[in-house]
Amino acid sequence: MSNRATNLLVPIVSVVLGLIVGAIIMLVSGYSPIEGYAALWNGIFGDLYTIGETLRQITPYLLAGLAVAFAFRSGLFNIGVEGQLIVGWFAAAYVGVAVELPKIIHLPLAILAAAVAGALWGFVPGLLKAKFRVHEVIVTIMMNYIALHVTNALIRTVSEGGDRTERIFASASLRSEFLENLTEFSRLHLGLLLALIMVAVMWFILEKTTLGFELKAVGFNQHASEYAGMNVNKNIIMAMVISGAFAGLAGAMEALGTFEYVSSKGGFTGIGFDGIAVALLGMNTPLGVIFGATLFGSLKYGALNMPNAAGIPIEIVEIVIAVIIFFVASGYIIRLLLLRAAGKKKEAK
Repeated sequence: MSNRATNLLVPIVSVVLGLIVGAIIMLVSGYSPIEGYAALWNGIFGDLYTIGETLRQITPYLLAGLAVAFAFRSGLFNIGVEGQLIVGWFAAAYVGVAVELPKIIHLPLAILAAAVAGALWGFVPGLLKAKFRVHEVIVTIMMNYIALHVTNALIRTVSEGGDRTERIFASASLRSEFLENLTEFSRLHLGLLLALIMVAVMWFILEKTTLGFELKAVGFNQHASEYAGMNVNKNIIMAMVISGAFAGLAGAMEALGTFEYVSSKGGFTGIGFDGIAVALLGMNTPLGVIFGATLFGSLKYGALNMPNAAGIPIEIVEIVIAVIIFFVASGYIIRLLLLRAAGKKKEAK
C-alpha cells in the first residue's frame, strides 16, 4: 500500500470506527443511532444559521490549538492556554467598553490588548522556566486559577459589583453585518478570518524565520542549541510569550465577537484545555490545527442538537463525541494496522 493511499485511508477509517462504536453505545443505551447522528449532522450543517454557528465555534479552538502547538514545537507544554485566554478575554472586553474610538483604531487596539495580556500571562512561566528551571506545567496550571479569580475580581470592580461588564462599543466589535446576513443572523464574525491569518503567521514564524529555526532547535535539544551559540533562555521565554499571545487572541474572539462582553465565571471555559487535544490531533502543525479545530468545533456545536432532536441524554452525547475523537486521535495505531494488513496480503500472494 502506497503512502498516499495510507494517508487517505487513516482518517477515513478512524472516523468510521468512531461512528460505529458511538452507534453501538447509543444502541446499548436504548437510543437510535440513526436519529442521533441525523441530529448531529443537522446541528452542524442543517441550515445556514447552524453552519455559521459551527464556524463561530471553530474560531477560538483554532487559536487555542495554535497556542498549544507553538509551545509544543518549541519543546514546552503550555497547559496555561485556558488562563491566557481568560485574561485576553477580559483585556479585550475592558478596552471595548472603557473608551469609544474610531473603529479603525478601537478594534485593533482591543485585539492587541488581548494578545498582550495573554503574552504577559505566558511570560511569567517562560521566565521561571528559563531562569530557575521551574517546570512550566506546574506554573501554567496554577496560573489558570489565578487568571480565573483575578479576572472575576476585576469584573466586579469594573462593573461596580455586577457579574458582567457593559456591552462593548460597536467600534470594538468583530461582528459583521455581511456575515450575519449570509448565515441567517448567526454570530459568525470576522474573527474567523483573523484566526486563519494567525495560522499563516505561525507557519511563517516557524518555517521562514531565524527565530522559528531557533525555537524548533531549542525544542529538539537545548544542549546542542546552546553549544551552537543560541540563547536558550531567550527562546524559551519567547516561545511562551508568542504562545500566550495566540491564546489571548482566542479570548478576544469571545469578547469582541461571540458575546461582546465579559462575565464572571464559576469555572473554566474548557476551550484552552480542548486546545491541547486540537494541537495533538493536528500533529502540532498549523494546517493540522485547522483540521483538529474543525473536528472539535463541529462536534461540540452539533452535539448540542442531539438531546433536543433525538432525546439522547447529554451524558451519552458526551461519551459518543469522546469516542469519535478518541478514534481520530488513534490514527497512528490504525496506520500500523493498515500497513500490517497490507503486508500480510503481499505475503499471501
